[in-house]
Formats: sequence, C-alpha cells, structure tokens
Amino acid sequence: MGDVQALVAHQDDEGNIDLVHEAVDESFLPDGDVEIAVEYSGVNFKDALVVTPKGGVARSYPLIPGIDLAGTVRSSTSPEFAVGDVVVAHGYDIGTGRHGGYADTARLPADMVVKLDGLSAAEAAAIGTAGFTAAMSVDALTSHGITPSDGPVLVTGATGGVGSVSVDLLAAAGYEVIASTGKSDAAELLRSLGASEVIGRVPEEGEKVRALGKSRWAAVVDCVGGTTLAYAISTLEYGGVVAASGLAGSADLPTTVHPFILRGVTLAGIDSVQLPIGRRRALWGRLGADLKPRHLADVTTDVAVTELPKSIKKILGGGITGRTRVIVAGEF
Repeated sequence: MGDVQALVAHQDDEGNIDLVHEAVDESFLPDGDVEIAVEYSGVNFKDALVVTPKGGVARSYPLIPGIDLAGTVRSSTSPEFAVGDVVVAHGYDIGTGRHGGYADTARLPADMVVKLDGLSAAEAAAIGTAGFTAAMSVDALTSHGITPSDGPVLVTGATGGVGSVSVDLLAAAGYEVIASTGKSDAAELLRSLGASEVIGRVPEEGEKVRALGKSRWAAVVDCVGGTTLAYAISTLEYGGVVAASGLAGSADLPTTVHPFILRGVTLAGIDSVQLPIGRRRALWGRLGADLKPRHLADVTTDVAVTELPKSIKKILGGGITGRTRVIVAGEF
C-alpha cells in the first residue's frame, strides 16, 4: 500500500489547531486486525471539538479525526472479517485517540468493527454515531416498557442528527411524536419524518422549571441536557422514561429527586462510545432490519472530505440540520 490520503489535525504551541490535507506513510496508522478502505465518514459535534482549541476530546495531535467510518475490508488477520466485507466502525477512541475516518484508509482492532447486513456503507454512514444513538434511545424506551398507547413522546433538539432520526424511528413504531426545536423553519421537515406536532424549545422562555410540573409525556428522547432535561424529567407521566444522550444546551442538570420518588420516573443514560461490541453489532443488525430509518435521504446532506473545514465550523454554530455524510472515496 502506498501513502494514505488524510485530513490531519495539528496543534501548534499556542494551542491553535489546523486541519490540513496530507499524504502520510502507512506507518502513521496504528496497528489493527482489519484494514478498511474508507468510503464515507460523518460530521458530528465531537468531530468539531477535535479541531477546536481546548475542545477537550482529542488525546493528542497530530490526529486524523472522524469518529464514524464505513467502507470495505481491504485486508484482515481476523477470522471474523474477509476481504470485501462491508463494515462500519464508530465509538471507542476512533477519531479522538486513534486515527479515524477522514482518510482513505483506516486500521482497527476487530472488536471495534461491525459487519453490515441489510445496509450499504452509504446508509451506515448516513446513520452514523448520531443515528445509532437514536436507535439506542428508542430501544431504551421500549426496553422500559413504553408503548405507543402510553401517550406522546417528546424529542428535544429534534432537528439534530440524534433528534431527527429519533423522530423517524419513533413515528415508524407507531408513537405519537412531539418534536421540540428552536428552528422555526424546520416544522415541515419534522412533520415529514412523522412528528404529530412541532413545538418550540422547552421550557419556553421565562417558564419556570418546577420540581413537579404538569404531566405531559410518556417518554422523552433528550439531546439537549440542562434546563431542557430538567423540564422533561419534571413533566413526565407516572412511570415515564427519559433517554438522555446530549449536552448541546448544558451539562448541568438543575432538578430534584421529586420526579423519581413521587412519579417513579427513570433517567436512562445513553452512551454509544463504550457500548460493548456484541450489543453494538446486535443493534446495527436491527438498524438493517426492523429499526431501519425510513427517511435517511431526507435528513442527510453530503459533503466531500476536502470541504470539511467549512462544515465543521458550521456545526459548531448550530447551522446543520440532520446528518452530514462525508464522502471520502475518490475525493482526495
């Protein structure tokens, strides 16, 4: 194999970070059982933090970012994978401590890689970490016994990658979905994904978050955190569940124990980073079958890998709706 074409993040002595196209020697890549010809990656908030000074997620530089990658196995020393297998990988330290998907080649341990069934590499990349997190969130609600007959499900941050796929998956499963967003022009898209109602951010401006608010939701998929998550917890129906995966609003949680001890609600934490590979592979199997999103094309925007510096700046400003899939193959 010759040089690896990649976008490499470098940090200077003042802490500034540049993302530049380089041809690096294959020895630049870490050891691994599976070598993958990367076809697609994605843009996630964590990718933006990797190239942000004091972003707090990259272990060291230089680093090839890209926490998602999908493509075809080029070589393998693992009996689990054969040349030509279509695979996806995300989570663990990919793109933060180990070189990730913004390169035409990746090398990973076998226990970080998922063989796809029922999905193409392009579809898997469109789902990515965000869509996988949405599937984990929906699975958490159903595992806690929440059914469509229990009442509406609120999705906060509904235009984001996790939120938009959650709306799609929940609506497909028959739930009444209330989509919350601060983007006034997003109602049509969210309704097309299956939302029964589109509302503004919660709590409304000036609205106080009470220890126990009026019961409104059977469950909540929260991607925001902060006062939004506190509001969601306080307005759950008895026995309700919040699947919490994000902190786009804040990492703080200004709530009390009252909803938990008086309404028996559950706060289910969703973490796609360290999820064991067995459970990861099982859920990807469902994403190719009964949990396959219906409207991936409607929430996916493609960008060439060489255009990434502009896209990453945009995501930090909250200017991206849905999923951004990065085309890697043939773009360097």
